[in-house]
Amino acid sequence: MARRYDTRTTIFSPEGRLYQVEYAMEAISHAGTCLGILATDGILLAAERRNTNKLLDEVFFSEKIYKLNDDMVCSVAGITSDANVLTNELRLIAQRYLLQYGESIPCEQLVSWLCDVKQAYTQYGGRGSAEIVMQCDDGPLPIETFPLEGKRPFGVSILYMGWDKHYGYQLYQSDPSGNYGGWKATCIGNNSAAAVSSLKQEYKENGTTLEEAQALAIKVLSKTLDMTKLTPEKVEMATLTRNNNKTVIRVLTSSEVEKLIADFEKSEAEAEAAKKQPPK
Repeated sequence: MARRYDTRTTIFSPEGRLYQVEYAMEAISHAGTCLGILATDGILLAAERRNTNKLLDEVFFSEKIYKLNDDMVCSVAGITSDANVLTNELRLIAQRYLLQYGESIPCEQLVSWLCDVKQAYTQYGGRGSAEIVMQCDDGPLPIETFPLEGKRPFGVSILYMGWDKHYGYQLYQSDPSGNYGGWKATCIGNNSAAAVSSLKQEYKENGTTLEEAQALAIKVLSKTLDMTKLTPEKVEMATLTRNNNKTVIRVLTSSEVEKLIADFEKSEAEAEAAKKQPPK
């Protein structure tokens, strides 16, 4: 009987747990670290890049950060093939909304619709089908129906950063259960608990600039990643800002990341030297 709790996504254990969903979340805890920081003048996503082969063409390859539309970007932690399916679904939903209404989809609405899909994979298990529905003025409009036979939960957690005219800059996180929430700063992936603890201590509640957020991201990654020295090849970073009423999405180059790392190491060395000086 105990095996049934493990193998079926629709059966609760006596403790009220869905083991398949918990296993999906466990896959995320072994993935590369991703963090997001909401600033007053923009948003930042930073991620650990584990595949650093020099033969990879970076024009076509992005391991952790994906552009969804002109106003949203996401970073993923978990099974990469699952992430590709979900990011393609996000882009499809965003473009359908743009075609229907002639404007970009609100950030939370896009996150919510994808989480409906993720939640369906935890509830219906090996039977039935799920349907994405868009609420229109004329009533509900079915967008897509897909079968759920033999499906498992997606082993991916996603960080979303975006801007819309309703709430401005926004940062969201979703997990395999279909749950999501808005954050000022958060982290997913390996050593996420330690990273979140560092963010709690360092994040300024009264307002953090994007420049300060970049320095904070490097500081948190250097303390939480399992490596002796942080290198630009191991870090992927993207920013989202507004300029002339347009959203500007930019991926930092290796030289820019290298400068951020050098500035952090310099400040750490100065702080260490100050500690060693005898009190006056």
